[in-house]
Amino acid sequence: MPILAAETCVFPTGLLDGNCSGESGRRWWAVYTKARQEKALARYLSSNRVPFYLPLIAKENLIRGRRVVSQIPLFGGYVFLYGDEHERVSCLTTNRVSRILEVPDGLGLLSDLRNVQTLIDSDAPLTVERRLQPGQRVRIKAGSMMGMEGTILSRKGKSRLVVAVQFLQQGISVEINGFMVEPI
Repeated sequence: MPILAAETCVFPTGLLDGNCSGESGRRWWAVYTKARQEKALARYLSSNRVPFYLPLIAKENLIRGRRVVSQIPLFGGYVFLYGDEHERVSCLTTNRVSRILEVPDGLGLLSDLRNVQTLIDSDAPLTVERRLQPGQRVRIKAGSMMGMEGTILSRKGKSRLVVAVQFLQQGISVEINGFMVEPI
């Protein structure tokens, strides 16, 4: 049972599909928020109609003997803003932002964020991976994630597919069987 209704994690809904890319003056920014301010900033951006992406995943907790599900940010402290200079400055005035990092490769970030959202939509159990190192690049050849590309990682004797957001040097991983992938 969720504590609160699910919040908007992407605005507008077609942002990751590339429908909004190429708008004049807009570019990607990684907004690093103050502690536990990601959703509040996302609500502010949504109410001001500023495009953003905040990847959220479900986390189950036991509170006073009741099982509750809450939505938590996948990359703690980060909201991805797709805006112009004026929207970036208005974001800074909220007093919820620690710093804003300019993304030099917006198309690369967009591709990484699409892959992250695909993994979130798959409802597979995910693990956040920090400070990624380059490894074997593979493509999934079967199943619901067919066509997705990532890096193979071995942890505790099991293979995991890591989808990285290179700009943050972080990513997420999902357990995968070796027969489902092919080298790129």
